[in-house]
Amino acid sequence: MGWSRIVRSPFIQSLAADSLARGASGSHISQAGLLRNGFLANRNQYFSLLRNITTSSSLKHLPSGGVMDGFRAESRGISITPRNQYHSAEQIEDKSDFEVEEEKLPGLEPTKPEEKPRVVVLGTGWAGCRFLKGLDTKLYDVVCVSPRNHMVFTPLLASTCVGTLEFRSVAEPVSQIQSALAGAPNSYFFLANCTGINTDKHEIYCEAVPSAGLPYDPYHFKVAYDKLVIAAGAEPLTFNIKGVEENAIFLREVYHAQEIRRKLLSNLMLSENPGISEEEKKRLLHCVVIGGGPTGVEFSGELSDFIMRDVRQRYSHVKDYIQVTLIEANEILSSFDVGLRQYATNHLTRSGVRLVRGVVKEVQPKNIVLSDGTSVPYGLLVWSTGVGPSQFVKSLNLPKSPGGRIGVDEWLRVPSVEDVFALGDCAGFLEQTGKQVLPALAQVAEREGKYLANLFSSIEKQNGGKAYCAKEVSLGDPFVYRHLGSMASVGRYKALVDLRQSKDAKGLSMAGFISWLIWRSAYLTRVVSWRNRFYVAVNWATTLVFGRDNSRIG
Repeated sequence: MGWSRIVRSPFIQSLAADSLARGASGSHISQAGLLRNGFLANRNQYFSLLRNITTSSSLKHLPSGGVMDGFRAESRGISITPRNQYHSAEQIEDKSDFEVEEEKLPGLEPTKPEEKPRVVVLGTGWAGCRFLKGLDTKLYDVVCVSPRNHMVFTPLLASTCVGTLEFRSVAEPVSQIQSALAGAPNSYFFLANCTGINTDKHEIYCEAVPSAGLPYDPYHFKVAYDKLVIAAGAEPLTFNIKGVEENAIFLREVYHAQEIRRKLLSNLMLSENPGISEEEKKRLLHCVVIGGGPTGVEFSGELSDFIMRDVRQRYSHVKDYIQVTLIEANEILSSFDVGLRQYATNHLTRSGVRLVRGVVKEVQPKNIVLSDGTSVPYGLLVWSTGVGPSQFVKSLNLPKSPGGRIGVDEWLRVPSVEDVFALGDCAGFLEQTGKQVLPALAQVAEREGKYLANLFSSIEKQNGGKAYCAKEVSLGDPFVYRHLGSMASVGRYKALVDLRQSKDAKGLSMAGFISWLIWRSAYLTRVVSWRNRFYVAVNWATTLVFGRDNSRIG
């Protein structure tokens, strides 16, 4: 609870009124000095007031040690952060300037005139990492803030769930992408979440990921910026369906893939235990995928391939019980050519994947309830229905594009504030630009990151890198996105390749084994580092010769 919110609360004001009425406040606090437009005028007076209140006869039920350097009445659910701790960014933004200055957070102060401009990047997704890779660190110092220290190569993430690839093959450390973060004296990576932005002061407020090793938990700090790049990504869409957050597993991070792998292997082994009924075996070994986009289809294909090649050999007692169901409200792979969609439907069906058209109404711990009342039991539930704005993006007081993403102009600037840019899944064009909001795809984010890195080089060469110095800078050509096509694997050495510029345009589309070779070759070349390309190639070869590893670790 913010300081100004605390003093405005009915409980505190009632305590203050009670204390004044009883004279507990003493001669050094007057009623006029106590409240000013609902705020306490002086924090020291506030603590003095609280000490007097807690010693009054009417409040003996409060703990005697409740007021030291702060106040805590746990029985009433009220907590004020002690003076030796820090308030979160959202709380700071509620305070007056005087209160913010009084409680200074640790952090990086604004750059000095003789120092390089500082670029702060929020996020380590496709957009943020491509920007970091292209940023000229001879011109800028860079600070990256993210709750993960790596980029995830998402097109191959589904392959890690069943052991086709190992997890480290799809994770690229951010310090390998931008070496300045590891060695440059004024460049840093902070393992933290951004909780607020003060565009007037050119500061962001951060909260370090939970750790027992820091002096305080949560640990808050601030970072001043000359240029801010918001590439905070997006969150899975749940459509506010009851039970999704509690029972489903998403597929966007490495830890999601690890959880899916553990759950899948656990169910396979537990279903072999004696005394398990036929019905329970079927439920445990029923894998349900919600969402027929590329991620859902690729995971279903990988899973069916795993069942055909590995499960039937290594889990012979339960091989006939395992089943995969893909539930989609409309058509699978709706952005692909009609012929490719039909090919994918036929191939998945032949591979043992049951396709169901339906809308999920509720997710229960062991069953899914569809809108028509059908109950679908499951042992593993993977949710892949697209993405939407994160809670962080929703909380920002910035213009929004259609769909709730941060609004940007043709140069990826947030037009209502200075020196703030946004790109990737968290950003979209404003309506006045006349451009459609781009899809949340890796190739869109990657292209935006590359464009913005070149734009920053141009800005600094015109002496516009420092805060408030880019007003008269020529930005050059605006960002233009050209779609290069879409690809998706459907399992068992088959894939789809759709090279049309748009859904209604004409172009090359193909499916089958050749498409699968193109799919693998294309993604192998797009893996960020040579090290991970080697890992991926070796994993593919090992799986081809020896099958997938089915060890359950963790």
